Amino acid sequence: MLNSLFELFKQPQPQRSEHSLALASAALLVEIMRADHEIDEHEKQALVGALQSSLGLSSQEATNLMKEAIVLTDASNDLQQFTKVIHAQCDVNEKFTLLCNLWRVAYASDGLDKYEEHMIRRISELLYIPHSEFIRAKLAVRDATAGDQR
Repeated sequence: MLNSLFELFKQPQPQRSEHSLALASAALLVEIMRADHEIDEHEKQALVGALQSSLGLSSQEATNLMKEAIVLTDASNDLQQFTKVIHAQCDVNEKFTLLCNLWRVAYASDGLDKYEEHMIRRISELLYIPHSEFIRAKLAVRDATAGDQR
């Protein structure tokens, strides 16, 4: 019986498909959009805007990428498959830009929800972003968002 258990571990594991950097970024943004269990147009607009500015996409390309990311995150069960791609391909500045974009999506609706903040914290930790940078991004986006509403 023990041998049969060991044989299970020796079998090759099914390969996970590698996601592109753009799709991984979009998927994380979608996870923030969904974190509070309410998706509104402001969050969608912030997500599309973040994809456009950070990836240089047109409005239509960003919208299509968002739709693809929504389908992908419906079928996913963890964040690591996305953060792994970003961690492997992005430098510190690119990770910080993504972190700011996560905050922009979170602040786009009626303020920051505790579930959104928790999700951003988890993503930040998976990307090995120091807590001080987590706070710096949060405050920068919060202050910019407050300035937009004045």
